[in-house]
Amino acid sequence: MIAALILACSVVFLLQFFVSYCRSLIAASVRQVLSPEVQDVTGISTNACGEDFARVIQLLLLCPDRPEDRGEIRAIGTYFRLLSFLRGTVARVAPSIRAWTEKERDQCTYFAAVALDRRIAFSRDLLAQQIEA
Repeated sequence: MIAALILACSVVFLLQFFVSYCRSLIAASVRQVLSPEVQDVTGISTNACGEDFARVIQLLLLCPDRPEDRGEIRAIGTYFRLLSFLRGTVARVAPSIRAWTEKERDQCTYFAAVALDRRIAFSRDLLAQQIEA
């Protein structure tokens, strides 16, 4: 019985840490302005929609990989799926949770757009280095 309690507490604390980590990543990206190219490609200027997350991730996967943001993108993808699960279950009963999950999903999409912007800039830098060489 004690082992089950310890396991349950550990899972809750891990989930709390994971949510805090993802929200800190999202908070850092919200301050960044998207380039005009990314705004044109994604259709996102200032307000992102959670329904566009899969499309932005697909665009993101078309760009050359940046090793430093691979884990962050994977974490935000997992967080987005967790939010989608909450939206489909608990949020049906509680409207305040539904509004919060929608806002968080929108911010996940904006994070993906910012990551796409970084990858496009990374691709430009790689191309410039190859041209110089």
